[in-house]
Amino acid sequence: MSRFFSSRFASLAPYVPGEQPQDQQYVKLNTNESPYPPSPRTRAAVSDAELARLNLYPDPTGTRLREAIAARYGVKPANVLLANGSDEILSFAFMAFCDAETPVAFPDISYGFYPVYAALYGLAAEEIPLRADFSMDVDAFCASRGMRVLANPNAPTGMALPLSEIERILSSDPDRVVLVDEAYVDFGAQTALPLLAKYENLLVVRTYSKSRSMAGARLGFALGSEALIRDLETIRFSTNPYNLNRLTLLLGEAAVADDAYYMENCKKIAATRERAAARLKELGFTLTPSQANFLFASHPAVSGETLYSALKAQGVLVRHFKKPRISEYVRITIGTPEQMEVLFAAIEDILKGDAACAPQR
Repeated sequence: MSRFFSSRFASLAPYVPGEQPQDQQYVKLNTNESPYPPSPRTRAAVSDAELARLNLYPDPTGTRLREAIAARYGVKPANVLLANGSDEILSFAFMAFCDAETPVAFPDISYGFYPVYAALYGLAAEEIPLRADFSMDVDAFCASRGMRVLANPNAPTGMALPLSEIERILSSDPDRVVLVDEAYVDFGAQTALPLLAKYENLLVVRTYSKSRSMAGARLGFALGSEALIRDLETIRFSTNPYNLNRLTLLLGEAAVADDAYYMENCKKIAATRERAAARLKELGFTLTPSQANFLFASHPAVSGETLYSALKAQGVLVRHFKKPRISEYVRITIGTPEQMEVLFAAIEDILKGDAACAPQR
């Protein structure tokens, strides 16, 4: 780092996104994108006439999209926050609801941005260990101080809590915000949305990157009480009131209107996930019970790092994490059935020892 970099960030370890290599074409199963394109209506939303309006600022309130999302989920527009991906909402929430007196708690194995934001904003963070089977320790969450943050389903395990356990965390301390990150909820888990009317301390965070095939558009939204949304809007208008561009707002509106298309894709992805899980188990893998659009798998004969490297050498990208508790696992995004067949063929070659980079444990 340069000599100009602030000393308060000297020890900051930034978030490392999934690789997006440009050197060749890969079967890309590493960043949990949808394998299906946006709907025809969504793609048609950006016309030449709209492109010609890029000289004008977008609506800073995103009124039409907020109204569409509110109608879709049965809330008021005042219960909706729009943001540049769900990551921006997380950033706003860590700023808005935590400080020197209010720490933050999240699982020790979860989305990698949680500890980054805690460090960025100088917050005390309690990392609550997952159990040996990677399930969440709800009692520990209930006993934690400060804002509670949990991904449901969790990443990278794909495991989800039932609604009753989410409610237990909410009711354990109504004076603490509970942020439920539902990036993957549309693939089979229970949403916490039915609890919004009962708990003012609930903030549900969603993204268009996974189930809505719009990872490249950068659109996220949060649903919560009017008071929580006002707090977050204060942070948003104090950082970047034009955080969503005109085209993304249009794409978001069209995607809400075409919701049936996206929900059908989610069902297809979930079905492919179940078939892929069965196939991997036949090949000797151990998997967590995922309700997301990915699988978390390990094999007794090949290390996680070796499997990742060998698959990449064969043109298939998966995600490997070096954290000790999960270093023997790889996270595999669910692709199309055809993409999954390429994955299975590559894995079979590796397990047979036919791949060039497949040293065993």
